[in-house]
Amino acid sequence: MLHRKIYQFSQDGGEVWIYLRDQGRWLERAKVLDIEGELVTVRYETEEEDEICAWEEMIRLDSIGSITRRLSSVPKGRMHMGDLLVSEDCPEAERMPERRGE
Repeated sequence: MLHRKIYQFSQDGGEVWIYLRDQGRWLERAKVLDIEGELVTVRYETEEEDEICAWEEMIRLDSIGSITRRLSSVPKGRMHMGDLLVSEDCPEAERMPERRGE
């Protein structure tokens, strides 16, 4: 199941958060580049003092304890209700068809 989910995330190409259980740490905003057998190749960035480092790492599949993807986010602070997009603001082409007969 985890292998299928990681494969799906690699096809989507978005950012994921990966928990490495053997190291007890999270890889934040990683991108799954490749899955080959029991090895998963990911790319991510870290910020240390005054520099940003880019990493590409090969991880054993059994080292991954969890993988998540951010579905949405809302900025903190004062916002007006008019700033948030709601379903009525969705473009016509992206709207889901209405169900009939329920």
